[in-house]
Amino acid sequence: MRRPLATARGLLFFGPPPESEEATMTSVKSVKSDDFHVYDTTLRDGMQQEGLSPSVADKLAIARHLDGLAVGFIEGGWPGANPKDTEFFRRAQTELELKHAQLAAFGMTRRSGVKAADDPLVAALRESGAPIVTLVAKAHPRHVELALKTDLRENLAMWRDTVTHLVAEGRRVFVDAEHFFDGYLLDRDYAFECVRTAVEAGADLVALCDTNGGMLPNQIGDAVADVVASTSARIGIHCHDDSGCAVANSLAAIDAGATHVQGAANGYGERTGNANLFTIVANLQLKKNRRVVPDASLAEMTRIAHAISEVTNVAPYSKQPYVGFSAFAHKAGIHASALKADADLYQHIDPAVVGNDMRVLVSDMAGRSNIELKSRELGYDLSGDRAALTRITDRVKELEASGHSFEAADASFELLLRTELDGEPASFFTVESWRVIVEETADGRHVSEATVKVHAKGERIIATGEGNGPVNALDTALRQALGQLYPGLGRLELTDYKVRILEGDHGTSSRTRVLIETSDGEANWSTVGVEENIVAASWTAIVDAVTYGLLRDHR
Repeated sequence: MRRPLATARGLLFFGPPPESEEATMTSVKSVKSDDFHVYDTTLRDGMQQEGLSPSVADKLAIARHLDGLAVGFIEGGWPGANPKDTEFFRRAQTELELKHAQLAAFGMTRRSGVKAADDPLVAALRESGAPIVTLVAKAHPRHVELALKTDLRENLAMWRDTVTHLVAEGRRVFVDAEHFFDGYLLDRDYAFECVRTAVEAGADLVALCDTNGGMLPNQIGDAVADVVASTSARIGIHCHDDSGCAVANSLAAIDAGATHVQGAANGYGERTGNANLFTIVANLQLKKNRRVVPDASLAEMTRIAHAISEVTNVAPYSKQPYVGFSAFAHKAGIHASALKADADLYQHIDPAVVGNDMRVLVSDMAGRSNIELKSRELGYDLSGDRAALTRITDRVKELEASGHSFEAADASFELLLRTELDGEPASFFTVESWRVIVEETADGRHVSEATVKVHAKGERIIATGEGNGPVNALDTALRQALGQLYPGLGRLELTDYKVRILEGDHGTSSRTRVLIETSDGEANWSTVGVEENIVAASWTAIVDAVTYGLLRDHR
C-alpha cells in the first residue's frame, strides 16, 4: 500500500521519504506514468450537461485536444448503453491515435442475478477495445435497495464478479464508488466493505464519488484519509460542483492520499458540472508543485479549453480560472498602476504558463496607468507623454459617461487612441451620407434597403444593399461600396450584435449602445456605437469594425 508522506512544503510523495531537499525537488519535477493519474471524463460525465449533444466526430476531436494536454486517461463513454458511444469506440480503434492518454470505457457492474460473463453490457465493455474499464458501482445502502432493488450482499457480489471477470479478460479495471461519501456517512462499514471487495477482486483503484456534489472539503479530506488508513486500496476522487467545492474537494482528497483525480474540461457535467479538470491540473502543478503534465502541455491549456468550447458550441466562460478570457484582465486604475511596476503584484501566476495573456481594460474606472499599459500593448509608448495620457484618459472617461464601453470594444479604443495621437482618424474612407428604408411587402415580408455614399482613394462611390434588417443592409451596402478597392473586406464577418438601452428617463428615445463583434477568420474584434437612434449607433459600430479590419489588412 502506498502511504502519503507529509513534507515541510505540504506536498505528497509516495515511497520512502527523500533524503534531501534536492531529492525532494527532483521527485516533484518528474512526471511518472502511474504514480498519479489525471483522468478526464469529459466525453462521458461531462456530456451529461444540459444542451450538450456532440456527434461521434465531435467526441473524437475533443479526445485529440485532451490528449494534447497529456492527461493520463480519457473516458470515451458508455459502449452498449447508446449507439453513439458504441460507434465512438469502434471508430477510435482506427481513427484515434493517442500520444499520451489511454482510452477508458465506462459501464456498470453486472445486473443482479446475472453472471458477468453473460451480461450484454459487460460484453460491450469487453468488445470496446479500450484497455481500461471503469465500472460504476453503488456504495450507498439506500441506493442499492431502492435504485438497484437488490440486497447489500448481492451488490457486493456484483462488484466482485464483474471486476474479476474483466481482469481475467485482460482489462485494467478502475471502480467508481458511486455516492460513496453519502454512503460513508450513513454506513461506514458497508462503504469500506465495497472498497475492500473491489481491491480483493483485482481492481487497480477505487475512485470515491461525491455524486450529489454536496460535500465540503473537510468532509472529503477526513473520509479519504480514513479510507487510505483503513484499507489497502489505491484511492481516486470524483467530485461534482453542486456546493461550489468540486475543485477544492478534489484537492482535499489528494492532500489526504488520493492518487487519481477525475474531472471534465471546462467543468462540464450534469446540473452544476463536474470538477473542472483544467483548474485541478493548474492548481496541482503551479500551487502544489506536483508536475502532473509536461510544462509544454500546460502552456497549451488555454488554447485547448477554447478549442473544446468551439467543438461543443458552448461559449467559453470568460471568468474561468486560469484559462478564461478575463482570468488576467485588470480594470481598476490602482491595479494597473501596480502592474506597471511589477506584473506579479496583481497576478497570482504568469499567464503565459497556461497559455493565457494579461489584459488591461479601458473604462471609466481607468487611470493613466491603464491607458499607458493598454497603449503599450498596441505599440504606443506614452510613458514620457503625460499630457497625452491625461488627454486620452479624460476623453475615455467622457465617452464612457455618455454610454460607451471600451472594455468591451478594444478595436474602438485603438481607433480613438490613434485619432488622439495622430491628430486624425485612421481613414481608409470617409462617409458622405447613408440612409436605410424598411419595407413590408404585400406577402408580409420585411425587406431593408440601405444606400451609402462614401469617398475612398479619390473616388465617390454610391452603393445599395439589401438585408434581413437595417443593420445587415447597411453592412452589405458598405462592403459593396468598398469591396473593389479593398478586397480584404471579403474576409470580414459580423459574428455578434448586442444592443443595450442605457439608463435614462426618455423611454423609447433613450440612448442606445450597440456592440458589434467582427472576425476576419484569424482574429475577432469588438466595436461600439452610442446614439439615441439604434440604427445610427449600429452604423457607428459598423464603420469602426470595417475601419479596424482595413487597418489589420494594411498592417
